[in-house]
Amino acid sequence: MAGEYPCNGYDLQSFISLAELDTDRGNDSWGWTDPDNGDEYAIMGVKNGTVFIDISNPINPVYLGKLPSHTGSSIWRDIKVYQNYAYVVSEANNHGMQVFDLTRLRDVSNPPEIFTEDAHYDGFGSSHNIVINEESGYAYSVGDNTYSGGPHFIDISDPSNPTAAGGYADDGYTHDAQVVMYNGPDTDYIGKEIYVGSNEDRVVIVDVTDKNNPQHIASVSYSNDSYTHQGWMTDDFKYYILGDEADEIIFGFNTKTIILDLTDLDNPIHSFDYNGSTLATDHNGYVNGDVFYLANNAAGLRVIDISDIANGNMTEIGYFDSHPSNDFAGYEGIWSTYPYFESGNIVISDREGFFVVKSSTLAIEENSISNFNIHPNPTTNTIYINSIHFPIRAIKIYDLSGKLLLSKKYNSEINININISNFSDGIYILKLNNEFITKIIKQ
Repeated sequence: MAGEYPCNGYDLQSFISLAELDTDRGNDSWGWTDPDNGDEYAIMGVKNGTVFIDISNPINPVYLGKLPSHTGSSIWRDIKVYQNYAYVVSEANNHGMQVFDLTRLRDVSNPPEIFTEDAHYDGFGSSHNIVINEESGYAYSVGDNTYSGGPHFIDISDPSNPTAAGGYADDGYTHDAQVVMYNGPDTDYIGKEIYVGSNEDRVVIVDVTDKNNPQHIASVSYSNDSYTHQGWMTDDFKYYILGDEADEIIFGFNTKTIILDLTDLDNPIHSFDYNGSTLATDHNGYVNGDVFYLANNAAGLRVIDISDIANGNMTEIGYFDSHPSNDFAGYEGIWSTYPYFESGNIVISDREGFFVVKSSTLAIEENSISNFNIHPNPTTNTIYINSIHFPIRAIKIYDLSGKLLLSKKYNSEINININISNFSDGIYILKLNNEFITKIIKQ
């Protein structure tokens, strides 16, 4: 437990109530890391606007201010980030897309402030979601009042001057989507810009490389479809992990996550289903490496190991229940999550407030690591550890999700070396003697 919140493997860092954010309903979230200094900021949609929170100190976050809704209030608001700009859409009438320069957050002297938008795009009115492909510099509004609710293309290569770039209507309304520069197993599409849309009763795959001539590739459905809501590809582009936000309510089974095999984009197939431990309805889910982070409505954040997804195996490795009163099917509790901060901070945007959580492994502060000499760091293959005061009895290495990657015991050694050449490039957590902790970098 973290106070009143049931949890396993994830610790509460901080909470901000809706009252403190001057609103009565929360919804979507995203994040931004300042490229100049590494400071981390959470961006959360609320009923009457978009709020910005400095979480560089996750124990003591600072509510910096709010960008009010462009028009009226709405319980639906969605945010994504491109370079140093946030892009905000809403189901509020005639809202269009707000553009906000996030570098303004560096200079907030008297929080919370009321911000103004830096630019506005009025090529559509209300919109359910905004999708951004950071590699191509295009945004895609979906579920708006153009192109039959299909993707509305926007060129944001000049971030403060978004311009219309066409759209795609042939597959009808999209509720949410992901757009990538494809580099997966289907060689026919390598280098193409591929759109994967959750379209109420099916998933559609479209080649949107040529904005003047987008091409339908395929569509795929699954059993007991009720409302195809949102999904995310695995990092190797082989699988699409999909949530249906009504099947638990209609059919009464536990949380069901649908796994689609996209090895052949022309012939996607329903591979298998992962069933959770509660009746709660799934909402937004995101992949980061071998971990799937699921905003599971009343069951809170669920953290699932997908390293063996190719063999039909997914395993829950942790959770943080932001809605402890029940785990029923329905639309209460967590709306979304943002699990991409390098620090390991994870944002939870809940219908009832804002949370920052962190893997219990990472939440331990670095302490007394000066008792050991660790070099080179960064490294390309081997880390050498020399003990200054304490003999080395055990080492463990975790990734930033808290997943244990390596564990070794020693007979009170003074000098050891660890080969991590098989690790992917990135940041890892090294724990010595189950007490001393530091970060190591593989590059």
